Amino acid sequence: MKKLTGLLLLLCLNGLTSQAAFAQDEETALVPLPSLDDFTRGEDGWAFGLGLGVEYESAYEGSDEFGWELQPAGAVQWRSGDNIFYFAGEALGWRGLRADTWLLEATVGFDEGREEGDSDDGHLDGLGDQDEGAELVLQARRAFDSNWRNWLVGRVVTGGDGNLGLFGVGHRFGDQMNGTGSELNLVMVVHDSEYANKGFGIDANQAAASGLPETHLSGGLRSIGIDYNFRHYVNNNWQIYGEALFEYYSSEVRESPIARNNYEAEVGVGFIYVF
Repeated sequence: MKKLTGLLLLLCLNGLTSQAAFAQDEETALVPLPSLDDFTRGEDGWAFGLGLGVEYESAYEGSDEFGWELQPAGAVQWRSGDNIFYFAGEALGWRGLRADTWLLEATVGFDEGREEGDSDDGHLDGLGDQDEGAELVLQARRAFDSNWRNWLVGRVVTGGDGNLGLFGVGHRFGDQMNGTGSELNLVMVVHDSEYANKGFGIDANQAAASGLPETHLSGGLRSIGIDYNFRHYVNNNWQIYGEALFEYYSSEVRESPIARNNYEAEVGVGFIYVF
């Protein structure tokens, strides 16, 4: 979180360039949330955005090492009424708006896994590499009104290595309906024992190879967190976006030798060109 000054810069840009966004004000996003890409300009058909971001984040879950990473941004989208189908990097998904206050989403993506080399200080030595695997993400948001000022959110992540669930509340700042502005989410995250041990458990073989104590987690509460998202149109085609995330681990996760920090944090900024 050392780079939160980047978010302050974004807030300054929001004020300095607000006059450049007037052309976007009449557009209506499927759901006016800055955390959701919508390049369709409120129209049916194909849409495309391409960009690049930079993130300062934990090297792996539980790490006390941080580093910079470049990330591609954007997506190919196809809109039909209240439905958007999209391909974004390694994710293929659909989201749909129902009754103006329900947003449903289903995505097939990939978990990047974890490699021993993710720790430059050797804290993962002997734990082996985890392979990349497919995941299914199901999400629902229920707004309290059609302006999407406040909402409830629920998400389930399932795949070959257990299940994770997220539950929370969100608030959107600003009056724009084109997906710009900022939002804040407060969430609670739970996981089953299989998912918990994938990230923070140490089996007998790993313990023998690494010298770390054998560790088994029972599942339950994983963390509580806060997530901030920002999006702004610099002009008719360029978007600037930012995100900051802080996740504080539960006592069971903090007791794992893999969790060298009590939290995970990330901050990122980037640009997207909308064609």
